[in-house]
Formats: sequence, C-alpha cells, structure tokens
Amino acid sequence: MSSRERILGRVRRALADVQQDDTPYDQAVARDYLREHGDRSVTQTVDLLAENLADYRAIVHRTTPEELPYVIMRLLAERGPQYVLVPPGLPPEWMSAADPTRVHDRAVSTPHELDKVESVVTGCALAIAETGTIVLDGSPDQGRRRITLVPDHHICVVRVPEQVVSSVPQALERLDPTRPLTWISGPSATSDIELDRVEGVHGPRTLEVVLVGDRSSVELNS
Repeated sequence: MSSRERILGRVRRALADVQQDDTPYDQAVARDYLREHGDRSVTQTVDLLAENLADYRAIVHRTTPEELPYVIMRLLAERGPQYVLVPPGLPPEWMSAADPTRVHDRAVSTPHELDKVESVVTGCALAIAETGTIVLDGSPDQGRRRITLVPDHHICVVRVPEQVVSSVPQALERLDPTRPLTWISGPSATSDIELDRVEGVHGPRTLEVVLVGDRSSVELNS
C-alpha cells in the first residue's frame, strides 16, 4: 500500500460516521455577525483607514487626482530609483511627471530582472478601513502578483471613497474569489521567536499608500 492510499484510507475512516449534509453553502454558515463596527461617515472611514495603515507602518499620503502625478513624482524622487515597474493598465497620467525609466510588467521577466527594479506603482482592488488592509486582485492597473512582492518599494494608489470599505465582510462581497487576491497590511515583516522584527523578507520593505479623492473626501496632508 502506498503512502497516498494509507492517507486516503485514514481520511475515509475518519469521515465514516459523518452524516451527509446537503445544505447549500450560502446557508450552511450563519451570517448574523456584525458587518462593521460602528456607524461612520465617509470621512471617518477614510480617517480610520489612514490610521490603521500607519499603525502597520505604511506611509500614508492624501491628495487630489490633479496633484497625484506630482505626489508620485516626489515619492519616487525621494527614493531615487533608476527603474520603476508599471502595470499595463496603470493610468498614464499617474506617471506623467515621474522621471525614472519605466519597466513594464511582462510574463517573461525573470525574478533576477525584477530584483533590479527598486520601485513599483500600482492601483488596488479596494482598501479595508477596520484592518488597514490593501487588496490587490491582478487587474490591469495592478499587474501580476510578483511585481508587488519583489521590488523593495511599493506605491499603491487608493481611490477615495469608491475603493474604501469599512470591514472584511463588505470587502468579500465586492471581491471576485476567482481572481488572485493579495491582502497587504503594511510593509512585509516577520519576527523570530525572540520577536526581533525584520522587514522586507516576503515583499516590499516600504509601502506608501496614496489616498486620492476630491477635497471633500480627503483631508490633504501630502
């Protein structure tokens, strides 16, 4: 008997006395939990997102669509990258004022080639205020998952308020589960048994989130 057959045999024996349940999946689990904690205005929700992003050591900026190209230009200039990775569907006006050489997201790019790129600029699928989480789903303005994991510096643009939700349940209702979802809460970090924190192991060491909206929906501090 192979190892596979032994493992499957144990699974079958463990499930032998489990009654079959034909309850539809969407009815099998109670959905009576809170959908969000508190009744917040749009401004309060955006403020909570900014607060929780900062708590996870992301750097938060707020600006308007007109000023966004200059904010991106300044953030890249402060880092001084020679190359910046750009997804295929990134709005061209976002990078209209930036100087670094643009490297496009290509399937043939090797990890070694991506490792030479210092910064990446993307959009997002949405952002969750209560958890300070940015969600990417591989859409054209975000590109392949790997382009946001290899470069050391990630600038992520969030459209306010349309891409901001209060809670995880609200996010799950809007996300497509068949897409490659990446959930980001701050820059990449890990710690050992002695709680020594190390950043940049599994992804970017620096995450900068730019909240973009009109002056009535964002308090400008960029």
